[in-house]
Amino acid sequence: MTSAALDALQKRLGHRFTRPDLLARALTHRSFGADHNERLEFLGDAVLSLTVSSLLYERYAGSDEGDLTRVRAHLVREDSLHRLALALGLPEVLKMSDGEARGGGAQRPSILADAVEAVLGAAYIDAGYEAALAIVRRLLGETIATAASAGDFAKDAKTALQEWLQARRIAVPSYRIVAARGQAHAQTFEVECAVPALDVAELGEGRSRRAAEQEAARRLLDRLQDRFTAERGKP
Repeated sequence: MTSAALDALQKRLGHRFTRPDLLARALTHRSFGADHNERLEFLGDAVLSLTVSSLLYERYAGSDEGDLTRVRAHLVREDSLHRLALALGLPEVLKMSDGEARGGGAQRPSILADAVEAVLGAAYIDAGYEAALAIVRRLLGETIATAASAGDFAKDAKTALQEWLQARRIAVPSYRIVAARGQAHAQTFEVECAVPALDVAELGEGRSRRAAEQEAARRLLDRLQDRFTAERGKP
């Protein structure tokens, strides 16, 4: 990890660390040594949740708790943090063992998402809450500002399917992994969502189990709604 790479990262964050050792630790995977980033990740997870909650509360004064919770969950989930880590260039500055690196660890979504949280935890210790809030505002402010128009306040597919079934007193769906393909750091999951009571099931694919479940639930909900509409239209 070069000083130039760290300087570039701090510019992207919009924060200059007074304690560079904190940033270095935040970028150190546990495979590299004892002074790794897991404690900072633990702290950063809470910092991220609080700062995102604060920005959503500020931006969407008329939204209720359920709406805000759904958007926050979308913003802090692994897929979103993985994309943020790539935009920050974290794969180029992470420190990990040679074995972990050869296995694609620097591209693994879970490792990168954890590193984002660790960096936020480090910034919080380095300069306090306002500094961490400023980083999150810089990185996610535009996304938060357009969340409503982007449809992020809509219920996720799994929640929508479950509520649709419960409204008709039908048992909730089950999910199972049908297949997992590819290298560990770039897997594609195939998941089945089934409603045994209605004898229906659909498959979904995604780069994570969660994403695959959401896709399967969306397909199944679309199918059930189409069938329900068609049946209601029968003479």
